[in-house]
Amino acid sequence: MSRRTRVPIGAAVLTTAVAALGVVRATGSDDATAAGGAPPPATAAVERGPLSATVSLNGTLAHRGDEDGAASPVINHAAGTYTRLPAIGDRIGCGEVLYRVDDEPVLLLCGALPAYRDLAIGDRGRDVRQLNRELHRLGDDRAAGVAVDPDDHDFTWSTRAALVHRQHRVGAEATGRVDRAAAVVLPRAARIAGTVGTLGGAARPGATVARATSDELEVQVDLEPSQQGQVRRGDRVRITLPGNRSTTGRVARIGSVARTADEDGDVGTATIPAAIRLDDRRAAHGLDQAPVRAEIVTAGVARALSVPVTALVGRTGGGLAVEVVRADGGRGLVAVRIGLVDATAGRVQVEGAVRAGDRVVVPSS
Repeated sequence: MSRRTRVPIGAAVLTTAVAALGVVRATGSDDATAAGGAPPPATAAVERGPLSATVSLNGTLAHRGDEDGAASPVINHAAGTYTRLPAIGDRIGCGEVLYRVDDEPVLLLCGALPAYRDLAIGDRGRDVRQLNRELHRLGDDRAAGVAVDPDDHDFTWSTRAALVHRQHRVGAEATGRVDRAAAVVLPRAARIAGTVGTLGGAARPGATVARATSDELEVQVDLEPSQQGQVRRGDRVRITLPGNRSTTGRVARIGSVARTADEDGDVGTATIPAAIRLDDRRAAHGLDQAPVRAEIVTAGVARALSVPVTALVGRTGGGLAVEVVRADGGRGLVAVRIGLVDATAGRVQVEGAVRAGDRVVVPSS
């Protein structure tokens, strides 16, 4: 089971949920008996077993962007003319050439801290540690015959040697320093989602040249206001892919910024973006911007006593009941309190004077 393994019987919100399904039948008496000569009623068994509550959403299979699902802007800091730009769908690895200005390469460096200054021997700071970590991860220090400490905040001679190796490898001028204009820092390797700059156009410092996502596919959904309190990080998800193929995943991120669908900014229509990470990325290989169906499991009960939702009837004076068929063929209403509703299975958790194996009346098909 996931985060919640028990749902209190008789929760008012679940009673409302069952009523909203429009399947609760009304009865005028708390007692019922079989009429003479009447055909036997349709029945279903009271069962004990697992139930799950789910939130069902339409989503899109897309490449991961920032925390709210958007592609990250690629900000240019070089002045000149764009002489090479990436194409939509290109995959650019950390330490590789992202684009060119005046035919000079601009490298993609990976990390959380954006580039804000030039770096050279003697500099110190978090951005230097980020550079040391990346050069070590790429293996440039070992290839240059030096050892760079990935946790070092200092730009050392070893840093310079590793950087020179990287610059030689990608065809950049081997200066042994990082010019802010010659590098772009993004959180991870990039997949180009769109370009803004124009080949042959002016490259202006501070302008967006492209937009990038990661190469990781995820399911992106929007949570309605009524769902935002139900869904949490780590919840299990069943995903239906195009072609009716299915796979599984977990809620990885829930955005922090609400979005409205109308121009008036009505908060009542605001949704929160959420992202679902696939358990098996190979299941979605070759897909992009594909519509999917996501069923997020928000609660679970391992051994719930349950009946079909359609077995519920409304009691005179309020409350709910099920109509139990006795061994002698007679029938009687038994008051029940309800708990978790499993909309996928069409069953509801009940508590009352019923037990597993009892037969309850359901509408005839």
